[in-house]
Amino acid sequence: MDLNGKNVIYSGGFGGIGQHCLKELLSNGIKTLAILDVKENKEILADLQKAYRAATIIFIQFDITNKESIAAAFKEVVERIKHFDVLINGCGVLMEHNIDITIEVNLLGVIRSTLAALPYMAKNNGGRGGVIVNISSVAGLDLMPYFSIYTTTKHGVTAFGRCMADQKAFDQFGVSFITVCPGITETNLAADYHKKVTFDFYQEYCKKLNTAKRQSGEICAKNIVKVLRTGRNGGIYMLDVGEIKEITYPEFWKAEF
Repeated sequence: MDLNGKNVIYSGGFGGIGQHCLKELLSNGIKTLAILDVKENKEILADLQKAYRAATIIFIQFDITNKESIAAAFKEVVERIKHFDVLINGCGVLMEHNIDITIEVNLLGVIRSTLAALPYMAKNNGGRGGVIVNISSVAGLDLMPYFSIYTTTKHGVTAFGRCMADQKAFDQFGVSFITVCPGITETNLAADYHKKVTFDFYQEYCKKLNTAKRQSGEICAKNIVKVLRTGRNGGIYMLDVGEIKEITYPEFWKAEF
C-alpha cells in the first residue's frame, strides 16, 4: 500500500515499538494518525505534532481489555477523521503471572479491535477497504515454553490473521491482513526476561536470553512499515535482527467431502 495521504490508526502507539512506528509512518507521508492507548504520552504527542506539521495527529484514550471502550474509540475516530485506511494492532504485554491480562491484551484485544474496525473498513458495508496489521511475535511462530502464556496468545494472533486473510473474507471486506512477528527488540518488554518466566526453573536459561542478539526499535519499526507497504494479504513476516523473512505454513489437514 502507498501510505501517502492515508489515515492510520495505531493501537498501543506509545509502547516500545509503537512510538518508533509512529515516526516511520509519518515519515512515509500519511495524512492522519490516530493513536489509541490506555494513557496519553503528552511529550511524545507534542514532539510528533511539532515534527510532522503536515499531518493531523490525534490521541484517543481506550482500554484494550474492554470491548465497550474499544467500540467507543473506533466510533470517535470515525467521527473525527471520517475514515481510516490502516489499522495496526500493536498492544502487547509479557505478564506470565497475570493470565487474564495477558490473554485480554495480547489476543482478545487484537480480535476485538479488528472486529470493531471492520464495519468501518469493509467494502460490503460501504467502506473503502484497507489493511490491518497484527503485531505477533517470533513466539507466535515457534515455542517459548519459558513464556508459555505469552506464546499461546501470540500463536492465537498469528492464526487469527491467517484466518481473516481467507480469500472469501477478502472478497467481502476488501481488507488485507498482514501479520508481523518481531524477534527480540530493544524495548521494556525485552528487559529482565528471567523475572518474567512462567516457572522459576526457567530463570537461568532466561538470564542467557537477556544477552541474545536483538534489534533496535527503530529498525523493527522500519521493517513493519516496509511490510505494510509491500506485503501481501495473508503474509506472515518474521522481523528478526534487522531482517525480514516471509513464513510459509504447510497444509496439514483439509476436509474431505
